Amino acid sequence: MDEQSATPPPPSTPSPGGSAPLLVLCAHGTRGPRGRRTVGALVDALSRARPGTAVRAAFVDVQPPTVADVVAQHAPERGVVVVPVLLSAGHHVGSDVARAVAPWSRAVSAGPLGPHPLLDEVLADRLAEAGALPGDAVVLAAAGSSDPRAAPDVERVAAALRTRHDGEVVVGYGAAAQPRVPDAVAALRERGARRVLVASYLLGPGFFHDRLAGVGADAVSEPLLTAPDGALEPRVLAAVWSRFDAAAALPV
Repeated sequence: MDEQSATPPPPSTPSPGGSAPLLVLCAHGTRGPRGRRTVGALVDALSRARPGTAVRAAFVDVQPPTVADVVAQHAPERGVVVVPVLLSAGHHVGSDVARAVAPWSRAVSAGPLGPHPLLDEVLADRLAEAGALPGDAVVLAAAGSSDPRAAPDVERVAAALRTRHDGEVVVGYGAAAQPRVPDAVAALRERGARRVLVASYLLGPGFFHDRLAGVGADAVSEPLLTAPDGALEPRVLAAVWSRFDAAAALPV
């Protein structure tokens, strides 16, 4: 699939056993009901887009079922592609998901959903929808990870946003890495920024996004998966299929 296209691709070619690989949509996991509903809605939307491809949810933390359990349930009988709907590489992708697929010859990880060109587009659009003007300073707010593999991915997203926004763009994190989002906002104010906006580099609503309301910014953009009309953002769904198709095409 062309990564620049937001049109969901046609169904994957069935595996030699006669069925398309199973898509395991692997999210972080949350205790919040809104976040759980969002993952459920994403699974439903992906299932409707390709009736011939089964989709199952799995998680790396907080809530069941674990990605290891879901893969172990299905991999003995069919191909499995795990798409971590995480926005950078890090511990969960490099350890939890990697360990889940390692024992199974017919299971593969697609790698993290982000960075992805389609998500870069959505992020810039969400920032514009939040009222960003030329010259506004922006904090790109990522969840954060203690794994050093995550930081370069977030920096790549910041670099892409700089090509779309006429103003300073810096990175801030919600947890586990520095600088934290409130500190990044304060630093921009100290350097003379008149308006500071936060670009939420998060997929859906939940704990981290709720905290952004109190960081001292003039405005905060909506999460990537939430389109202005309330529907799921089609470019995010297209990015999931892009990762799935690329991984499903790998030899096993």
